[in-house]
This record gives sequence, structure tokens and C-alpha cells, in this order.
Amino acid sequence: MKLLAYEVDKRSFLGVLNEDETWVYPVSAAGMEYRSMKDLIREAGPSEMEMLDYISKKAPGDVMGAAPVDEIRVVSPIAEPDQDIICLGINYMDHAKESARFKKEEFSKPEKAIYFSKRVNRTNDPDGIIPAHKNLTNQLDYEAELAVIIKKDAKDVKPGEVKDYIFGYTIMNDVSAREVQTEHKQWYFGKSLDGFTPLGPCIMTADSTAFPPVLKIQSKVNGELRQNSNTGLFIHGIEEVICELTKGMTLKAGTIIATGTPAGVGMGFVPPKFLETGDAVECIIEGIGTLRNTVGE
Repeated sequence: MKLLAYEVDKRSFLGVLNEDETWVYPVSAAGMEYRSMKDLIREAGPSEMEMLDYISKKAPGDVMGAAPVDEIRVVSPIAEPDQDIICLGINYMDHAKESARFKKEEFSKPEKAIYFSKRVNRTNDPDGIIPAHKNLTNQLDYEAELAVIIKKDAKDVKPGEVKDYIFGYTIMNDVSAREVQTEHKQWYFGKSLDGFTPLGPCIMTADSTAFPPVLKIQSKVNGELRQNSNTGLFIHGIEEVICELTKGMTLKAGTIIATGTPAGVGMGFVPPKFLETGDAVECIIEGIGTLRNTVGE
């Protein structure tokens, strides 16, 4: 099942895609009045999720408020996260190698997961403009990532329990200013500029795929395939990450965890292929869809 946030005539809705993904049905058609995806994640119980799945299988003519997908504006499913996004760095072996090469460092496999946070006041919408921030960077880069969304408060989660704490998955483009990262010797500033967190286009609920998810992940720039990998190649898997983090912290419902990016980012090419104004960037994950954005001025 795929949930999304969208607008019709500048009015905001939450909805569920029908089976062939040509129509969206508002959650109000299932008797729900959630105003944001964060509220739905925190509060919707199993029976309500079952009802959403049930109406997604109905014909459009049988659902009040049904709208064709090509007549809506899809927006970020979680526009304003309650907390910074938790990110994993260097979580695919091939990306670890290209990152070391770009920084002219000796390659070594990360034995422990590398965590950092990404400041997000507001996520960027599907089809939104990625600001170039030319006053700060000439090395604008893309990173296609699978983002995990926590369903309920998680503390001391044990192996085998992790999937019960996951609401679903979406796509995040971890846009990065490479020389800002290098100059400041860390990732926070260079990944936290306004507009650097495109998210969407929908949330695929956790019960829609196997756990752990093994999904093809790709990115394209102006139609050229850049990244082409699979989430089954994580160095540190979702179960390991959530079990480790919750030993010492509580992950609140709605927390977003970005799981890292594979090889093929701009800095990995020789010479590098950084983004420029007008470039069209697509991040694609099997089963979820395509997150498209354009680089602005």
C-alpha cells in the first residue's frame, strides 16, 4: 500500500493510491480525519490501516473524493519532521571505496555504522527545485537513499522485533555540498542547507515488501543512469541499526532514518560529475517509485 500527501486546488489531503496507481483516494473516504502524515503514523491503528488497504482496491467511482493522479500535486509525505533525520554514512561498500578515492584517503571497511544527522526545517517536495547555493558550493551532489520511517516509539528493540517498529519506506535524495563537507571535516553543514532533502513521492507501508527490504535503487541525471544497486547490499542492515540505536536512545514515532547511498554519486566519477543549474535528478527505488527534482539557480 502506498500513502501520499497531495494538493488539489491548493487544498491539502492525505490519500492512498489505488491498485494501478492512477487514482488517489483521500483518507476521509475511510472515515479518517488525520491532518498530517505524522498524525496518521502515530495514531492509526491496525483496523484503520486495513480499511485504507480495503478502499485502495475499490473502483474510483465507488470512492468519494477520488482524484486522478495526473490532476493532483504530490508533496512531501512528511513536510516538517519533528527531529533531524538520522543518516548512515558509507553504508555500501562500493560507495565507501569511491568516497575514499575522492578524498584521497586510504580505503578501509567501516567496522561500525557511521551515524550523523541532517538538519531539516522542511523537506523538499517531489518535483521541487533544489537550490544550487552557489554562494557556498560548486560541488553540488546527489545521493539516492532508502528512508525508513518509525511507526511507534522504539527503545531497547531486540532482533526479530524490528519490523514491528517500521511504518514504511520512502525515497530521500541526500543532496550534498561536497567542498563544504571537506572544509568543515564533517557532514552536518554540507548536507543541511535549505532544500537539500527531497523526500517522496509516497510512503510504501512496511507490509508491502519483505523484511529486510531487498530493492533495486538507482539514480539518473538528465536521463543518464548514475547509481544502480540494491538495498540488500547494506554494510549495516536496518535490523542492526535500529537495535543498536535503541540501546541508548528512544526513536520516536515518525523518526526518519536514511540508510546510505550506493556508488555512482557525482564525486565518484573521474572527473567528478557535479550537478548544475537545470539538471533533472531522479532517485528511483523498486516498489516505491521515482523522486524527481530539478536544480535551480
